[in-house]
Amino acid sequence: MMIPQLIILSVLIFLLAKAMPGDPFSGLIGPKTDPKQIEALREAAGLNDPWWQQYTHWMSNALHGDFGMSYTMHLPVSELIGSRMINTFWLSLLAVILTYLIAIPMAIFAAKNEGSWKDQVLLVYNSITFGIPAYVIYLFAIFVFGFVLGWFPTGGTVSPEASGWLAELGSRIYHMILPATTMALLGTTGIFTYLRSGILDEQNQDYVKTARAKGVGENAIFTRHIFRNALLPIAANFGFVITGLLGGAIFAETIFGYPGLGQLFITAITSRDYSVITALILLNGVLALIGGMLSDIIMAIVDPRIRIE
Repeated sequence: MMIPQLIILSVLIFLLAKAMPGDPFSGLIGPKTDPKQIEALREAAGLNDPWWQQYTHWMSNALHGDFGMSYTMHLPVSELIGSRMINTFWLSLLAVILTYLIAIPMAIFAAKNEGSWKDQVLLVYNSITFGIPAYVIYLFAIFVFGFVLGWFPTGGTVSPEASGWLAELGSRIYHMILPATTMALLGTTGIFTYLRSGILDEQNQDYVKTARAKGVGENAIFTRHIFRNALLPIAANFGFVITGLLGGAIFAETIFGYPGLGQLFITAITSRDYSVITALILLNGVLALIGGMLSDIIMAIVDPRIRIE
């Protein structure tokens, strides 16, 4: 099913990109611009060809890894995406690790203290982080910790002063701490809600009561049965989390001045750079389809009932 989905996805992406107002050469028009020069640029770029010819040419090259040249940056699109993808991958990976390290213990603690003030505080915290727009928190974090306190850098990936691979690695991690931590603190809601609800549901299942009647210890019951089964919804979504690493955090990268895929996407949209826009959206669509497949595989590994079916 992924093959027809990819074909439909590529057609929709191409048509939506072409439906955007203007083109990459519209920004070059000025009072002294010769319209014939702009028209010659459009003709040379193939923008005057029928849409189906442009789509066929684009897909034929894309299947060979050639997404064309960026109209505004004058570099191969694959080269642009490759350089930014590394930055986005490491930032998103750190953010995901921190999210799970925060959300899982938080959900376990809340479930074990159900109904208490501790549980209520965590529920209120996740409700607030879910309701507040992410860019508001990003702006607040960069203002307080970047400008007022000066604890973290406000842009870039590596300091110019860093020399040597060890210094560059430390500088890269240092630049990622603030955006990754902020993203993690805002991303706990889904994991927290599913895991907490799953633990509370599993505690009342018959197999748990049977294990207690047999004298199995509470720690063993929680670790081997309750927690493992409560993790199934989290595992089902883990494939999308893995592939989502390369999707790019558009708001986070733009606000924190982090040169990744998200920032590249915003730049491409504002400059009407069709070749970059279509390549990035197609990449995210492909990753989403792969994520669905990985989620099915992970669920089959975690849950034996799916393998039997």
